[in-house]
Amino acid sequence: MRKLILLATFVFCLQNLSAQVADEEIKSVINGLFDGMREADSVKILSLFAPDASMQSVAKNKEGKTIIKRDEVAGFASFVGKQKKGAADEQIVFESIKIDGDLAFAWTPYKFIYNGTYSHSGVDAFCLVKLNGSWKIQYLIDTRRK
Repeated sequence: MRKLILLATFVFCLQNLSAQVADEEIKSVINGLFDGMREADSVKILSLFAPDASMQSVAKNKEGKTIIKRDEVAGFASFVGKQKKGAADEQIVFESIKIDGDLAFAWTPYKFIYNGTYSHSGVDAFCLVKLNGSWKIQYLIDTRRK
C-alpha cells in the first residue's frame, strides 16, 4: 500500500510540474507578443502566431451596437513595426490559463498605453496551439473600452 501511495504522489508531482512548465511556456509566448510591440519588432510578432492565425476585437460602433472587427496578423505586425520603439505598451495580467494537451486558452486583462498616454483597456483572450513542439497564437480576440 505504501508503494502505491508513493507512486501516486510521484505521478501527481510530475503532472503538476508539467502543467507549470506549460503555463510558463504560454506566458512566454504572450509576453513575447507584447515585448515585440514595445520593441516595434514585426518579425518577432509574426513568429509567435500560427500560420493561419486570426485576430478579432469586440467593440461598439457609433450607434452603440456591438460589432466584431477582424484584423489580419500580418497587417497588425506591419503597423506595429512602423511605430517608434516604446510607443505601443500593452500591460497585461495573467488571470487564467487552461490547457488540454496541445490546446490552451489564456485570459489576460490589459491596459494599452500609446506614446505614454492611456488609450484603452479590456481583456485579451488567447487560443494557443502547440505546433512542432512550440506554442503559437492561433486566435486572439479582445475587448476595448475607454
